[in-house]
Amino acid sequence: MKAIIMAGGEGTRLRPLTCGRPKPMMPVVNRPMMEHIVALLKKHGIQEIGVTLQYLPEAIRGYFGHGGDFGVHMRYYVEEVPLGTAGSVKNAQEFLDETFVVISGDALTDLDLTQALEFHRQKGAIATLVLTPVAIPLEYGVVITDRDGRITQFLEKPGWGEVFSDTVNTGIYILEPEVLNFFAAGQKFDFSKDLFPLLLKNKQPLFGVSLTGYWCDIGNLQQYVQAHHDCLTGKVAVSIPGTQVAPGIWVGQNSDIHPAATLNGPLLIGDNCRVGAGAVIDAYTALGSGCIVQEQATVKRSVLWDNIFLGARSAVRGAVIGSQVKINANASVYEGSVVGSRSVIKERALVKPDVKLWPGKVVESGATVAGSLVWGTGQPSHLFGVAGVSGLANIDITPEFAGRLGAALGSTLAVGRRVGVSGDGRAASHMIKQALLCGLQSAGIQVIDFGAGIMPMHRYAVKNYGCQGGIHVQINARQPDKINLIFTDAKGGNISRSQERKIENTLAREDFRRVEAKNLLPVMTVQDTADTYLNNLLSNINEAILRQAGFHLVLQYDRSHLEPYVTRALTALGITFDVYEAAADSRPDSSRLQRQLAAAVTGKGGTAGAMLEPGGDQLILVDGGGRVISEEMLTALISLIILKEQAGPVIVPVTAPGAIDELASRYQGMVVRTKTSQQDFLDKLINYHLQSGGAVWHHFMNFDALLALLKILEFCARENVTLAQLVEEIPGFFINKKEVAVPWEAKGRVIRRLIEEPGGRLELLDGVKVYHPQGWALVLPDPEEPVCRIFSEGATMEIAEELTAFYSDKIRQITAN
Repeated sequence: MKAIIMAGGEGTRLRPLTCGRPKPMMPVVNRPMMEHIVALLKKHGIQEIGVTLQYLPEAIRGYFGHGGDFGVHMRYYVEEVPLGTAGSVKNAQEFLDETFVVISGDALTDLDLTQALEFHRQKGAIATLVLTPVAIPLEYGVVITDRDGRITQFLEKPGWGEVFSDTVNTGIYILEPEVLNFFAAGQKFDFSKDLFPLLLKNKQPLFGVSLTGYWCDIGNLQQYVQAHHDCLTGKVAVSIPGTQVAPGIWVGQNSDIHPAATLNGPLLIGDNCRVGAGAVIDAYTALGSGCIVQEQATVKRSVLWDNIFLGARSAVRGAVIGSQVKINANASVYEGSVVGSRSVIKERALVKPDVKLWPGKVVESGATVAGSLVWGTGQPSHLFGVAGVSGLANIDITPEFAGRLGAALGSTLAVGRRVGVSGDGRAASHMIKQALLCGLQSAGIQVIDFGAGIMPMHRYAVKNYGCQGGIHVQINARQPDKINLIFTDAKGGNISRSQERKIENTLAREDFRRVEAKNLLPVMTVQDTADTYLNNLLSNINEAILRQAGFHLVLQYDRSHLEPYVTRALTALGITFDVYEAAADSRPDSSRLQRQLAAAVTGKGGTAGAMLEPGGDQLILVDGGGRVISEEMLTALISLIILKEQAGPVIVPVTAPGAIDELASRYQGMVVRTKTSQQDFLDKLINYHLQSGGAVWHHFMNFDALLALLKILEFCARENVTLAQLVEEIPGFFINKKEVAVPWEAKGRVIRRLIEEPGGRLELLDGVKVYHPQGWALVLPDPEEPVCRIFSEGATMEIAEELTAFYSDKIRQITAN
């Protein structure tokens, strides 16, 4: 026996899922629909199979090949122009030299083909149509037969007044080869509209056999979802991949389900999936292979294709999600929605019910999508953010992406220019670093590999080795599944916004320069970058003063990354220290961890305590009395030291407390305020450092935690004061902060209205800063999130909180109108 599978359909009613995939290749319980049909044919002893193709034929041919992996033999016939169902089968006429079955590759069925074949032979039919009863036959071709099964009439999609039978045409036919002689090759001819009426008219033995069983013509999204429900509940006899680990719960190979995750069957989880703690996979859900469902995410009654990422606390309800889609933390997709492959739903975004997103679309953070997105680019609004280029490791930031990004940077620089690359030594960072190296090399850049290190080391090395710029790759200290790529300029500062735009544009256009192989430059590897950085740092510290002071510290830091720096520096300066070991799940910004460190400082009688972030660029201090020094207080403390040592102007962000101005007045100094962005702040620090001839290092305390710690201790030793006494010299201040949700499209209106109705003296350096009699408030639109941040300072905490509340309410009023 032979069979023809008709697999040329585009599946227009199933778009956007079929935009880049033929309908027969759409997965049903993680296998292409056509694979279920091939399995059905093989089950009934049919192993010689021809396949008619038209839309994206290589997708089908590439998957099934010659059919050997599926226990059959397959050959393919591609329609150059549409010829109808019968016309396409006519193309395979030389293959069809015996009774054959015609079946659609995009239906789901378990009908008994053997019974149909026996009926066909018993009746001596030239053609037998496989029929099945349906409850509502209005959308199908109704077939009327006599008691013997001979077809007497066809009714195509009848009205209720014409429904004389509930048996409909399934599109499965048992045919003799001679039926193909009733029309010419190349003629557009359809089975149900042309051939069968012709056979009926010519009184050929045309029969219909009604079979009971499961049959579903998957013609729309509702039927596609229903087919999954029917498979998972056993209504259709198909093979579900994976192991049934509990009644109605199938799990594929190498999948990791956290013990604290909840699985409510029936459901299917594919191969190589990961389901995090607290995640909920609810009934009638099918997850494809390679899916990641992070902590507290929920999926209910949904179909997810392969390689989908669901961020923490995200929610998918009654939706269909295409391959390689990323739904980030706290985002939601609701009933009836379809998300096309390779789309990105960013943090806190909402896709409302019955929305269709075509492939490759990007929904920005906090946005709400209420209507379908068909056109538009899939490019995010900005590639660079506050922390450079950042995203989920090996999901957003992949080796492929990193290679293209490296080529984009390299293409903006002249051939042969030097670019320094470093990483924090973790496996994910090393992988991305290597991809960046390759991309840069391909553009003719002389790459210098600084190896593993910390961000301050990278900044120093870029300048020290005469690089045009650099990239440092590090895992985000607060979100360990995220990775940051920080781009630096020739001075070691962050690159300018104009340089960021050049890289973004080059990447978006994929306008990469590729040099000839003979002009590729080998990577230069520097083995002693960390030693060179430390030697330079120590040369700017007074060793004798610190040795004489006899300080003892209690430290908390990531020993796997900072140990070589901390131990060597403190040992060289005669500073003894204990290490407080934090719990594995503690984060550097955890107030609990800070309290624990403070208790350890007082318990061990330490001079001070310090917490250094893994990147080596942020510091939290604790004085000898166990007081945790806030971020704003640390800025004031560094400013006090600079002013007392007359080391030049104090450079601080616009959010820094007014106490710094009081200190500057006390010590006849000058305060220079900058924008809050690290770019602007660091640029001004570096420019002053260069103006001083490189003699003044104090300003870098804001971006080098180890340098800051040592400089503060050096000052305390020289002045013979404790850290607590030094902090007491700073005038008291009260800072309050808050985030207010503001849609992207309303941010401009908020700022304009605040400027028009100031209520006090205005400063427009960064955002809108309004001065009041007893304090000030700054409203700053966030560059990455749909929020505005409010910073307030008052003569008392109550005043600071009142200012924050006042502007919070004002912003809400503006956005509400």
